[in-house]
Amino acid sequence: MVGRKGGPEERLVPAEGFELATVNIRGLDRDAVWKNVALPILIPAALRAGLRIVDWFKPDAVLGMGGYVMAPAVAAARMRGIPYVLHEKDVRPGLATRIFASGAAAICTTLPGTEGRLHGRRVELTGVPLREGFKQRTPDVPPRRLLFTGGSQGARNVNQAVWSALEELCSRFEEVVHVAGAQGADGVSLHARTRYRGMAFTDDMADLMSRADLVVSRAGVGTIAEAAAVGLPMVLIPGTFGGGHQEENAAAMVEAGAAVRLGDAELTGATLVATINGLDDERLRAMAKASAAAGRRDAAKRVLAILHEVARR
Repeated sequence: MVGRKGGPEERLVPAEGFELATVNIRGLDRDAVWKNVALPILIPAALRAGLRIVDWFKPDAVLGMGGYVMAPAVAAARMRGIPYVLHEKDVRPGLATRIFASGAAAICTTLPGTEGRLHGRRVELTGVPLREGFKQRTPDVPPRRLLFTGGSQGARNVNQAVWSALEELCSRFEEVVHVAGAQGADGVSLHARTRYRGMAFTDDMADLMSRADLVVSRAGVGTIAEAAAVGLPMVLIPGTFGGGHQEENAAAMVEAGAAVRLGDAELTGATLVATINGLDDERLRAMAKASAAAGRRDAAKRVLAILHEVARR
């Protein structure tokens, strides 16, 4: 496995028993352009590091899991004539995927809509590989347990909306579970009360979703894939960062009938409650059914099958 020097993979990958090689690389920052001044120095050095890794390991195939971190190893594979497969998580392909798509043996995607942006390529809708434990179930209607999550980093606007509406939410639901991220750690303690279970972080989202009946979250693909694997209806609040790529993720799930969208600019405690209250029982059942239909619990096997095929060829 190849990851970013200084990233969380330095802790997570060895802990799972896998060998890790790291590269000093950084992505293009669209929100703070001045942070990109070092890229002309970093990118050539990262490519040389990618070549060293590929020449040492001599892979039969390379899997790039999207984002800038894959660029050094995938570029090295292309230069050495080694077949590579890409996995794109978002509906809108990222810059790294667009750069390397032309030489990819296949491109795996997570949500419907990506294939229309990668014309002339072999595109396979595989879903995103998930950790074990996400099992399909039928959520209770009307919902009894509500789960909020702002993704791995947390979401300040979502946190504030939850806390401002907490009294009303706790009066309606038996349990309100809130993963607030590191930035919300103090607020979780400050707002502690009966029926509210707040936490800064969890490494067992499968357990939380196994007991939730409705999920409110940002529109990151990881959370969407996990909720769909369980078959949960979703209220998605797309983040405005990263060029607004989450808007298209949310739109794909709304079109599938598995989610409703609440804009970040309109997000308040009142609009949050109104959106949740606007979901009647019939709508929730239909959303849960659509979510389960969109879920792909065998995504890892699908991606692996493509890799085996590419390596054999």
